[in-house]
Amino acid sequence: MLAGLTLVPPHVISGMGYKAPSDKMNIVGIGIGGKGHPNLMGMKSENIIGLCDVDWKYAKHTFDDFPQAERFQDWRVMFDKLDKDIDGVMVATPDHTHAAIAATAITMGKHVYCQKPLTHSIYESRLLSALAKKYGVATQMGNQGNSGDGVRTLCEWIWNGEIGEIREVHAWTDRPIWPQGLERPSKKMRAPKTMNWDLFIGPAPMRPFHEIYTPWNWRGWWDFGTGAFGDMACHVLDPVYRSLCLKYPDRIQGSSTLLNTESAPQSEKVRFHFPARDNMPKVALPEVDVFWYDGGMFPDRPEILPEGYDFMRDGLGGCLFIGSKDTLICDCGGFNPRLLSGKIPNVPQTLRRIPNATGYHDGYHEQDWIRACKEPKSSRTEGSANFAYAGPFNEMVLLGVLAIRLQSLNKILHWDGDNMRFTNISPDEKLKVVTSDNFNVIDGHPTFDRKFAEFNAQQAASEYIRHNYREGWNLPSMP
Repeated sequence: MLAGLTLVPPHVISGMGYKAPSDKMNIVGIGIGGKGHPNLMGMKSENIIGLCDVDWKYAKHTFDDFPQAERFQDWRVMFDKLDKDIDGVMVATPDHTHAAIAATAITMGKHVYCQKPLTHSIYESRLLSALAKKYGVATQMGNQGNSGDGVRTLCEWIWNGEIGEIREVHAWTDRPIWPQGLERPSKKMRAPKTMNWDLFIGPAPMRPFHEIYTPWNWRGWWDFGTGAFGDMACHVLDPVYRSLCLKYPDRIQGSSTLLNTESAPQSEKVRFHFPARDNMPKVALPEVDVFWYDGGMFPDRPEILPEGYDFMRDGLGGCLFIGSKDTLICDCGGFNPRLLSGKIPNVPQTLRRIPNATGYHDGYHEQDWIRACKEPKSSRTEGSANFAYAGPFNEMVLLGVLAIRLQSLNKILHWDGDNMRFTNISPDEKLKVVTSDNFNVIDGHPTFDRKFAEFNAQQAASEYIRHNYREGWNLPSMP
């Protein structure tokens, strides 16, 4: 006889914020025409009850794959209608709408999986981290390499002192594979009947529809995306940020091909300087410089690399960690780490492994979030890209974007991470940014016409850090 023991049905426990592993979550997806589709396919073990996209033509294949799900164009309408049934929310919209959707979902007590970059501005990133902590929901940023075996092995090697102290890291990608360096089109077009343009614009300043913005190409436009850096650095730099226990850089500087007011440049280079961190038991963590390259730019080929080495061997990017004892190189997301000495370290596994996370594919990262969602908050093992980690990491990525956007100041920018501000931009400094750039040859003679706009640098930087939303759109308050 078991005196005092009460058996509680699983559906009752679910109402307490816990789902038995055998129970299925009710998940809704927002932004489902592009990356949202493979994310949802990685979640198809659960009940997909609602699908939302501003462009129903682009989203048709996802609607077809989940015919039982209710369809929406406005995520706010979906939240109102399905609120009581929703357990988790998948967000894969353009960057500029991540924060409004994710923050609203968190304040409703919903678990959130949000694509990278986590947000479009630094303030938004810090807000999501704070809200996730306050409401205790399970969260995950969509940089799937973060759940992989490679980054775990890489961390264990570095933390065991296998390559010594690291003072220099180089990271790269050949992206963008979408248009960048473009001026705003002057031609106005009519939005397709299947698309709600106002909802696509969301919190950004309104502009006329043009087919060059969406689908896919929004990544290159400042109002909607964060360019190649924001799109790829959350993948490529993840093993750097994680293994070196980084937080806020104190100095950044950027340079690029021609920068204009509307879209990211075609190629970029950024240098971050991080102060020393607390030493680990087997390795010191001194100050370190992290260099970023994109758009076909790569690090100068050091003599330590073998001749013919292909920086883009995995088609996505990679990192080079230069240590005092050895040099480590890896592919995007930390996969395939190897030491240039040829040594294969024999190091104990100390980090949790995720089943089947041996390659760069979808499914395991989403499933690890689902596992976390179903565990009680009090004993939950968070996904490794939860917002407590992903938020500060995303801030680093967005600072790289700002280093590019503020490069005309011609200075190393000093960053106060605790207070989210640059400390060496004076109130009267100006940004000078190209608005149009025309080159013609007339009768064999070149003509060159480049126009600029000037902005107050301090005000521009403040808006980049914390956006002013379009009327009718807002964020929850910082806890």
